[in-house]
Amino acid sequence: MIGILNAQQLNLDECIDKALKTHPDIQRFVLQAKSGKIGVDIARADYLPQISLNAEYNPTKTYALAANGVFNTINNNGWQAGATLNQKIWDFSKTTSNIKAQQLQEDASIFTLEDAKALLAYKVKLQYELMVLQREAIKVRQKDLHAKEELHKQAEALVKLGMKTNADASRFLSSVYIAKDNLAIAQANFAKAKTILSLYINEPINIDAKLQDTLSESSWLEEDEQNILQNSHLLKSLKKNINKSEFSYKALKASHYGSVDAMASYTHQDTLNEYDSTLVGITLNIPLYSGGRTSALVQQAVINKQNAELEYNSKELLLKEEFESLLIDLNRYKQTIQAKKSQLQAANQTKIVSDARYKEGLSTYIEVLDAIALVLDAELGLLQAKHERSATIHRLEYLQGKII
Repeated sequence: MIGILNAQQLNLDECIDKALKTHPDIQRFVLQAKSGKIGVDIARADYLPQISLNAEYNPTKTYALAANGVFNTINNNGWQAGATLNQKIWDFSKTTSNIKAQQLQEDASIFTLEDAKALLAYKVKLQYELMVLQREAIKVRQKDLHAKEELHKQAEALVKLGMKTNADASRFLSSVYIAKDNLAIAQANFAKAKTILSLYINEPINIDAKLQDTLSESSWLEEDEQNILQNSHLLKSLKKNINKSEFSYKALKASHYGSVDAMASYTHQDTLNEYDSTLVGITLNIPLYSGGRTSALVQQAVINKQNAELEYNSKELLLKEEFESLLIDLNRYKQTIQAKKSQLQAANQTKIVSDARYKEGLSTYIEVLDAIALVLDAELGLLQAKHERSATIHRLEYLQGKII
């Protein structure tokens, strides 16, 4: 009782929450989302005043002085200090387009983060339910091993009584060794799933941890294809990338026309004479030739936009294909589970009859082992069908962007 009370409670939702908090992939995507927000601030800075300070000191400098038509030179020290302010007035919406592009990049990063969370949750669900499956498989294998050990003991006793041959006992002994090997395989698969899940949640898991029976709890609320596409975080991210490429193209195209800026400066100069100078004005900067750089960047932006559109269309097609395939599998698993339940019921009845006939000498050990194999296959097949059905449901949930 003390062992049962102290057994670790391993809840699926808690495992997902722990994985989302500690997994490095999620932390990396969180940083990318923060980087996207900073990118918006960087782009917006171009619309704010740019102020700079400058200073210069010359220990010695040659000055030319005109006197009576003759230039005389003098060496002296000098210094100057000042401040300059630049304010963008109009750049043909280049900065506005860059800001919108960065905002869309930030949105895309957020959707990518949500998709990464949904994908990690899907992986945690798979490993958790693999533990559930393998633990149940271990119980089935242990029961199978116990049954074959009892049959081997029974066969040996009947051999001593002269009612059975050594072939019966040897065959049952062989089946015992096979059952032990299959049990070891199931235990190893359970250990692998436990180890992987432990790495996901970043904490150790006890081998006797209590698990939810999520294989029986999984259910699917019917959703049509359009809802899946609308809720997909990955498609939302790709859509934002398409819009971002459009604004990046507009920003690069606007760079052909230059910009209109306001400028003001104040300088205090102390050379041979000491005086202050101020400047207030408007400048127009139009790039005439950049070696083809601007045109090439515009062409590259067009290609990036087309590539983003094709990537979206490709992913949308793959999602449609996967969704339809998963629905077909889901309907098939419903029929498979029902068939396995009926098969298990019939196999158990067959085993009862076979055991009774063997004890009375009316059947051979081959018939007994066949009956046991039928029960074993039915039990394991039912577990596997439930697991595959649950995994299909979780995959559909991931396509919808669901985490829990």
